[in-house]
Amino acid sequence: MIYLDNAATTLHKPACVREAVAAAFDVMGNSGRGAARPALDASRIIYEARECLARLFHAESSAQIVFTLNATQALNTAIKGLNLHEGHVITTVLEHNSVLRPLYECREAGGSLTIVGCDEKGNIDYDDIEAAVRENTKAIVCTHASNLTGNMIDLGRVGRIAHSHGLLFIADASQTAGVWPVDVQKMGIDVLCFTGHKGLLGPQGTGGMYVRPGVTIRPLLSGGSGIETYNKKHPSKMPTALEAGTLNGHGIAGLGAAAAYIEKTGLDILRERELALMRRFYEGVHKIPGVKLYGDFEASNHAAIVSLNIRDYDSSEVSDELNMSYGIVTRAGAHCAPLMHEALGTVGQGAVRFSFSHYNTEEEIDFAVKAVRELACE
Repeated sequence: MIYLDNAATTLHKPACVREAVAAAFDVMGNSGRGAARPALDASRIIYEARECLARLFHAESSAQIVFTLNATQALNTAIKGLNLHEGHVITTVLEHNSVLRPLYECREAGGSLTIVGCDEKGNIDYDDIEAAVRENTKAIVCTHASNLTGNMIDLGRVGRIAHSHGLLFIADASQTAGVWPVDVQKMGIDVLCFTGHKGLLGPQGTGGMYVRPGVTIRPLLSGGSGIETYNKKHPSKMPTALEAGTLNGHGIAGLGAAAAYIEKTGLDILRERELALMRRFYEGVHKIPGVKLYGDFEASNHAAIVSLNIRDYDSSEVSDELNMSYGIVTRAGAHCAPLMHEALGTVGQGAVRFSFSHYNTEEEIDFAVKAVRELACE
């Protein structure tokens, strides 16, 4: 099997991730629930993971890193907990449904929403973002990279626009965390939402968010906290304020090991490897007759994603054929990115997405190019 669906989840993880999860089963109690060794071991493991992620994202302190089950939970917590329904929000057509659906709910609750469009290559115009600002605008919410085209948004530039108008800036780093550098302070990010099981190479069921000091988010959940038991309200101290209930400690152990692996190996080394494989695939397929690619491959920054269609074939049929006849795993359909497909004119056909990991090999890429060429010639 050749796995080229890493934008959905990374299948191959570092050995240290599996080892950390397995080891946690022998020592991990419930973090913050007691002073015996198992509880303290759990607290230490979670704290070390928090510290590593704080370094990765250049957070002011590890207390600003909150663990969630995934980026979807993080985004819902941020969007709903910042009461964005009370004003106007700006977002883009590049967004995943994990951004769009909570924002649609805000609009239904009385808020207003502007969705910035894109050009034929899927790029936004930053002037359109600034032009969309109103007197009652509360926030800009946008992705770092499209999960369909791989096109990237300059978070630093958006952050400057947001803060020049006194707006909150919420960024979705689901496709970039662990691969592309994200400096929340330099980029002016107020809330960064991320998942653990993609570029961060952690287990599924892990994710989180960074929250800038001074930004208060109403908890999505309240309940058990391990502290302030007699307080009728959930504690307000970070990160406990946004971490009601028992954390996925075993998963966080794996996520912490993965983040340490990225830190030790080097973000730049991992990214350049992925981009070299992506570029090799792109160069192999972009001139094949009948193959249409989506996205801007001339841009200086581009996530390791290539989406394409072959003639007028349904993308699901192409993806199935790649799987059944060639053993190549891809993702077809709409990718939870409806507005991006509408903008590119692929609502009916969908698209076949190839997404790459540093664990892939040149031989796998060349075989995938051969498969696309053969299918295009049928």
